[in-house]
Amino acid sequence: MMNNLHLLVLGMGSQEWIWILVLVLLLFGGKKIPELMRGLGRGVREFQDAKSNLGAEVRKGMDEESKPEQPK
Repeated sequence: MMNNLHLLVLGMGSQEWIWILVLVLLLFGGKKIPELMRGLGRGVREFQDAKSNLGAEVRKGMDEESKPEQPK
């Protein structure tokens, strides 16, 4: 499924992308597009933050696991 979607996106030419942009402009209007892009940017930023936090937690857990336990 993902492979077919990948081929579809890569197989699109510039004319298809222009039609998609025109369609988006007609559907949402010029005033709404900046709001949509801001929302998309916030979503991408939150995803990247969550990804880095998850990576940090995994590394922290692995570091704690690899340390030998010290007797009290």
